[in-house]
Amino acid sequence: MPDPVYLDHNATAPLRPAAVEAAAEAMRAVGNASSVHRFGRDARRRVETARERVAGLIGGDPAQVVFTGGGTEANNTALCAHAGERVLVSAVEHESVRRTLAHAETLPVDAAGRVDPEALRRVLATPPRPGLVSVMLANNETGVIQPVAEIARIAHAHGVRVHCDAVQAAGKIPVDMAALGVDLLTLSAHKLGGPQGAGALVIADAAPVPAYLRGGGQERGYRAGTENVPAIAGFGAAAACAAEDDGHMATVAAWRDRMEAAAAAHVPDAVVHGAEAPRLPNTSCLGLPGVPAETQVMKLDLAGIAVSSGSACSSGKVQDSHVLSAMGAREPGSAIRVSLGWNSRECALDRFLAVWCDLAERRRAHRHAAA
Repeated sequence: MPDPVYLDHNATAPLRPAAVEAAAEAMRAVGNASSVHRFGRDARRRVETARERVAGLIGGDPAQVVFTGGGTEANNTALCAHAGERVLVSAVEHESVRRTLAHAETLPVDAAGRVDPEALRRVLATPPRPGLVSVMLANNETGVIQPVAEIARIAHAHGVRVHCDAVQAAGKIPVDMAALGVDLLTLSAHKLGGPQGAGALVIADAAPVPAYLRGGGQERGYRAGTENVPAIAGFGAAAACAAEDDGHMATVAAWRDRMEAAAAAHVPDAVVHGAEAPRLPNTSCLGLPGVPAETQVMKLDLAGIAVSSGSACSSGKVQDSHVLSAMGAREPGSAIRVSLGWNSRECALDRFLAVWCDLAERRRAHRHAAA
């Protein structure tokens, strides 16, 4: 069998070499970042270097970066800080936002998967005033990019804070927290080539957040617990690499567009969900009507090609994608996600297309035989 092909970067990206080395170097060392002796100071230096690098990726202030155990913890921290208030979340948010507060209200999206700013204005005009609006920057399943800056302007005009889950966007498109105008922003290391088990909540100066984990003074009191120095060091190294993108993502976007055009030429009834909206350059949510996503994923896996059906956090559940359902998509259960990344090659998409188009041809032949 040919070498395996990995097209599931939105689930987790392969570790960048610099991240491996930074994490390994930290693992070979010893020291608690809260200790004052030289070993502790060395661990603290690694953490603070990573903090500067992560802040640099999103144009933020290092003092605003609070390291967490991942994106889910950062999202939970942001939302739970407003547990006693009215909270609005978009219908296409990650489960770690949608399921954190049972009372959170849902903002609908249009057929392209975007929140309508005017709809938000209407909701905000209805009392009581919310304490928080949470809208992701880019969707993990479709890659659709939300009008976050406009949403933030509208929310702030009503005195409402804004949280943005930028986990999928960071490292794929430029992310500038100040330009977005959000109060809270979530990041995750393993989506951009860092280790699993590290994330960050970036907290603007005007948005104090109570500690989610209590028991120590780490992370300026925002997050108790000994810092995971190796994972944080790897996170920082990956962030630095992502910030130095030399145009690879523009190349990836061209590959993705060519793949989608070829898929449409071979399979006229194929659907690219979210194609009407601005999207991440690396993501394609491709629907093959009449063929369950699980069947496509298994067929591709047998051919050595890894893709996913929806969010990795929802894999294994027999249910349609809440993202595609919110968009009003036909046959949401027939869509797979193809996602590329920092080490992807164009030939990987050629192999994907060959297997996927063969599956579509078998579907067509089966339909003709049954007619």
